[in-house]
Amino acid sequence: MNERSCLSIILAAGEGTRMKSTLPKVLHRIAGLPMVAHVVRAAEAAGTGDLALVIGHGAEQMREAAQKFAPHAETFVQEKRLGTAHAVLAARAAIERGHDDVLVMFGDTPLIDAEALKTARRKLAEGAAVVVIGFRTENPTGYGRLVEKGGKLVAIREEKDCSEEERAIKFCNGGLMAIAGRHALALLDAVGNSNAKGEYYLTDVVEIAGGKDLEVVATEASFDNALGINNRAQLAEAEAIWQKRRRREAMLAGATLIAPETVWFSFDTQVGQDAVIEPNVWFGPGVTVEAGTTVHAFSHIEGATVGPSAEVGPFARLRPGADLRRKAKVGNFCEVKKAVVEEGAKVNHLTYIGDARIGAGANIGAGTITCNYDGYSKFFTDIGAGAFIGSNSALVAPVSIGDGAYVASGSVITENVPGDALAFGRARQKTLPGKAKELRERRASAAKK
Repeated sequence: MNERSCLSIILAAGEGTRMKSTLPKVLHRIAGLPMVAHVVRAAEAAGTGDLALVIGHGAEQMREAAQKFAPHAETFVQEKRLGTAHAVLAARAAIERGHDDVLVMFGDTPLIDAEALKTARRKLAEGAAVVVIGFRTENPTGYGRLVEKGGKLVAIREEKDCSEEERAIKFCNGGLMAIAGRHALALLDAVGNSNAKGEYYLTDVVEIAGGKDLEVVATEASFDNALGINNRAQLAEAEAIWQKRRRREAMLAGATLIAPETVWFSFDTQVGQDAVIEPNVWFGPGVTVEAGTTVHAFSHIEGATVGPSAEVGPFARLRPGADLRRKAKVGNFCEVKKAVVEEGAKVNHLTYIGDARIGAGANIGAGTITCNYDGYSKFFTDIGAGAFIGSNSALVAPVSIGDGAYVASGSVITENVPGDALAFGRARQKTLPGKAKELRERRASAAKK
């Protein structure tokens, strides 16, 4: 099959009015990725070489978004919405190039699995002209039925047109289709619009191909593969299914998820073997958690790399650019952004580290912050290996703390501290006996007036 050329046509022109959104339906996200991008990824995993996106509503938004998730895709605009076959033919220029296989998918079915597409392509390679991907359900109400005779698919019958016998069929149309490239244009051009809506239906291709004595077959996939998204409730349902799949993959690959249903992954999250993920952890896009790391409960991580045997949380936030090296620790109520925490360094409590390097083995005391922003520009803080920063210190960037240096608790550091130096950046304490009582009495008297 690898030597067969493949064009994937993804229909993404629907207005999605039931989403109640100004954003085109297929750009709503699942696991941090537009749902149509999930379809693109499945097509690519199934070996597609060329991609055609058929767009309509929000065309400019779609083109702009596609540059990120499918930069090599061609876009075709369906000017009028006259049915699914009409939408496919909007990509006529791509079909005319003569691919061996043509896959037709919908941008609002984000759970399609690459294996289902590969199975359909194998059937084409074996001689089928049309392959329809279907699913079985105990409650087929509302779905088109796949009518088979002698192992061949003879029709896709909409429920309102079904006979009593056909209504009992539990094998339903998933909407996804594979067509042999050499027959694609002839079959699509033969689709008519003599129906109540005056539209050109892709499903008619089945009976047209059968009428030409071409082989038409159906393959079976899970219901999830055909789950279409039309509203926010279905979007949440698809998200839940995607997350359940991904959690299982992570655990089978060797990670421990103590309460899997409370962990939320993004489309590209990578979790290494023997990593432990405690309850209520959220991973945004761009996260890698390497082997042996523990992420404690209620942590929020995005755009970050967590090295082997590191420790995060509980209640930690790693923002984009956070880079924790081997055995580094970022503890409770800490935030790290665009900073490297080198091997064995500890940022334990109530601390903000931004635009910085924390050297190997350094210790950052509770309540420490790097003052990296002056309202206009960001500045860098460099903390050397083995340095010790006392609690409640403010390091005003740009500033450098040398290897082995010690910053006294409560300091505001505005100048570089050499290696192995001890720095105080605070006013000398002054104690005035009896002044607290005098102050209370004066304030109480003022309050009575």
